[in-house]
Amino acid sequence: MYPEEAAENLVTSAHIIGRSLQRAPLGGASGWCHRYIDGMNRRLALLAPLAFLLPFPAAAEKLSLATLSKYLNGLTTVEADFTQVNSDGTISTGKIYIKRPGRIRFEYGPPDRSLVIAGAQTVAIFDSKSNQPPEQYPLKRTPLNLILAQNIDLGRAKMVVGHTEDGTSTRVRAQDPEHPEYGTIEMVFTADPVELRQWVITDDLGAQTTVILGEMAKGGSMSGRLFDISAETAARGG
Repeated sequence: MYPEEAAENLVTSAHIIGRSLQRAPLGGASGWCHRYIDGMNRRLALLAPLAFLLPFPAAAEKLSLATLSKYLNGLTTVEADFTQVNSDGTISTGKIYIKRPGRIRFEYGPPDRSLVIAGAQTVAIFDSKSNQPPEQYPLKRTPLNLILAQNIDLGRAKMVVGHTEDGTSTRVRAQDPEHPEYGTIEMVFTADPVELRQWVITDDLGAQTTVILGEMAKGGSMSGRLFDISAETAARGG
C-alpha cells in the first residue's frame, strides 16, 4: 500500500501521535463504540487525522457539501486495503469491503485476524482469539452509520459541524443531528477526481480512531455473504 519509506514515516508518526494522545484525556465511546475499542484491545482505534501521510495533490479548493454528498451517494461497492493506527501507537492493516447502504466489513491481517461486520443494522465484532459469539451493537449508534446511509445529505441541518480545507484536501466533520452524543466522523477528501482518503471517528469522550484507505476498487459485484453476521457466526461454530 505504501513504499518502504512512506511506511517508515507512518510508523514513526504513529508513535508520536500515540504518545501525544496518551497525554490527552481519553475515554470510551458512546454505546457500542466504547465497548468496541475495549473488546478489540484498541485494534480499531482510529487516531487523529494523518493527512500529511497521503499522496495529496499540491493544491485544492474546498469541495462543496453538495459535491461530496453526490460522491458518497455514488459509492455502491468499495474494496480497498486499509492501514489503521491504534491509540497505543501500533499499526494494523487489512482489507475493507463496503456495500452501501448499511454494510461494511473489516478483515484484519495477521497477527490479528479479527473481523468486524456491519449488516442488517447491526455491528458484530469477531475476536480471533475467542470462541465466544461476536459482540453485537446497533449500527445507528456509531458515526460510521452516516456514510453507510442510503441517502447521504451533508447539507442537512446540524449534520456538518466542520468543513475546512488545507490547500491539499477538504475535511468534513459530521454527526447524527438527532444524536450528537454518538460522536463524530471526519472525512478527508481530495479532488480531481473527488476521492475519500480516510476517516476519523471521535467518540463522546474524545477518543479517536483513523482508517487510511488505499486505492479503491469501486462498483464491482460483491456477495451479500460478506456482510451476513448469522452466516459468519455459524461458520465459526457459534
